[in-house]
Amino acid sequence: MFGHNRGVRSAEEALTSEFDSPRARLLGLVYRLTGSITDSEEVVRRTQPRSVAPRSHADPSGDAPDEWLCGPPGKLSIERALAGAARREHYVGPWLPEPIVTRQANTRTPDPLETIGRAEDVRMAALRVLQQLTPEQRIALVMHENFEIPFDRIAGLLGCTVTAAGQYASRARRAMNEARPPQRVPAAEQHELIEALLTALAAGDQWRLARLLHPHVSVHGDSDGKARTALRPVYGRDKVTRFLLSMMRKYPSATLLNPRSVLVNGDPGLLLPGVRGDGTSQGAVSARVVGFAVRDGCVAEIHDIVNPDKLTRVSYPHGGV
Repeated sequence: MFGHNRGVRSAEEALTSEFDSPRARLLGLVYRLTGSITDSEEVVRRTQPRSVAPRSHADPSGDAPDEWLCGPPGKLSIERALAGAARREHYVGPWLPEPIVTRQANTRTPDPLETIGRAEDVRMAALRVLQQLTPEQRIALVMHENFEIPFDRIAGLLGCTVTAAGQYASRARRAMNEARPPQRVPAAEQHELIEALLTALAAGDQWRLARLLHPHVSVHGDSDGKARTALRPVYGRDKVTRFLLSMMRKYPSATLLNPRSVLVNGDPGLLLPGVRGDGTSQGAVSARVVGFAVRDGCVAEIHDIVNPDKLTRVSYPHGGV
């Protein structure tokens, strides 16, 4: 997924060709390091990268490092990554990156953040694993393999030896390769699979639903204790089937039949508005973004993001709460 994986490099080349600017590259760096759109935009604002010339593509080798990232932008990015890791120690339940939500069909020119969200290594399944690494491993891997910054410069930023910086990246690369996030499949196939999943959920068809799930499917909920979802990851086809049917019974059938289809970090997803219930906490369901990762023709990962702090940029259909 990293290193010499052509898919990742192609995604990064697409980003720089469409948005060849320090701002776009810095957004991509900070989002990978922190999983936070807020932190990414704040670092860009504070370092004002527009005043710095972007990497030159005139070099036929194409391997010139982003020297400007080793200055204040890089230092502030690392500072945010370390601070974010400290905050997660007190997070309630699993932690997922802040989602980049875009429409399925977007005729307008996307902004840099939307383009970043289409990169192979920024898909939610991959980014979830990346964020589980230690901050030093994540920093060394992303800065070296996505942004071609040499280990001696990374070592200076981390305050470690060059050998240690290389070891951080090597351990991170090994962990990412072992995780093997689901490979991308054609968009039409993904769309058909999610439509079939929603139909099975709306009908309460446990047998049909189970057939659409990968044997090793997992659900990862993110709430920080502020909304209802799984407080721990749910693993396995049987347990996930029961969990989904339990959650979806709380939604009106019309909501399930007319969800808003979106892309969540480039993969298929849904926006589900909140349900107020009967005026009490009973029957109320929080608004959420649900992302899906597909492998072997089945849903392999489900990302249920309900923490309202991570959904401030999302517009829900029908005035969702």
